[in-house]
Amino acid sequence: MKKRNDSKVTEFVLLGLSSSWGLQLFLFLIFSLFYMTVVLGNFLIMVTVRGDARLLQSPMYYFLGHLSFIDLCLSCVTVPKMLGDFLQQGKIISFSGCLAQIYFLHFLGASEMFLLTVMAYDRYVAICSPLQYLTVMNRQLCFQLALACWCGGFIHSLTQVTLVIQLPFCGPNELDNFYCDVPQVIKLACMDTYVVEVLMVSNSGLLSLVCFVVLLLSYAIILITLRTRFRQGQSKALSTCASHLTVVSLIFVPCVFIYLTPFCSFSVDKVLSTFYTVVTPMLNPLIYTLRNAEMKTNAMKRIWSLKVSLKEKQKA
Repeated sequence: MKKRNDSKVTEFVLLGLSSSWGLQLFLFLIFSLFYMTVVLGNFLIMVTVRGDARLLQSPMYYFLGHLSFIDLCLSCVTVPKMLGDFLQQGKIISFSGCLAQIYFLHFLGASEMFLLTVMAYDRYVAICSPLQYLTVMNRQLCFQLALACWCGGFIHSLTQVTLVIQLPFCGPNELDNFYCDVPQVIKLACMDTYVVEVLMVSNSGLLSLVCFVVLLLSYAIILITLRTRFRQGQSKALSTCASHLTVVSLIFVPCVFIYLTPFCSFSVDKVLSTFYTVVTPMLNPLIYTLRNAEMKTNAMKRIWSLKVSLKEKQKA
């Protein structure tokens, strides 16, 4: 393969979600609202969990803090660039900027997939072995699991960038998406990319599929346990599992669809991409916290204390 230095393409043109100026302005308003919700919601969760020692000692909230941080960073990888592109005609991204997007997108995305799998295991232990829960999910294990998620995301993203950086690009340079991702970029390479696409399927595609299957099995076992062992609070637990599965599906189904079918592209791919880059980071705070009375109480108290402290500073 030719090295990157032999490539003629130094930037890519992003076609975005639409070419209509009126629709772009409408999408700018919608996604600006989504982005503000993502930032405020996830930041509030991080502040609440970090500021309450009791919540931080809980494995569930410990992982939730990591999830909120990932969602906040993940939205910052693609959304600010997309919002800026809505307001201009030329949607240009440099080659190095494209590689950076691919790296951080897969780093954070894979870390989130691993973390969601760990959180499903945490719920499995809490419901199926409640007496041994705190013993099994001790502080050291939680730290090791969280570290493993981040390391797994780093290794995965490194392989994705390695697949792209050695490809020769000599034109065309138009990407039919609102951000850079491996499936669209490798199609612009000036060589046969069959092997690269197979490697992508075996990496991103199988990673998404395996994590999704493990999650489904975990929640299936949880639901069976709830049905056979517990009667009280069953409807609430079932409702919680259903909401969690909804968020999980919004992440994994688009990823499985996009990364397991690299040899053919669909116009719906970039629409599906918005689910795990924008929609899911926005829904996670709603699903995982606003249904939780303890989190809502602590969150509201923290908001009120911040408001009071700001007023006191203004008076002073």
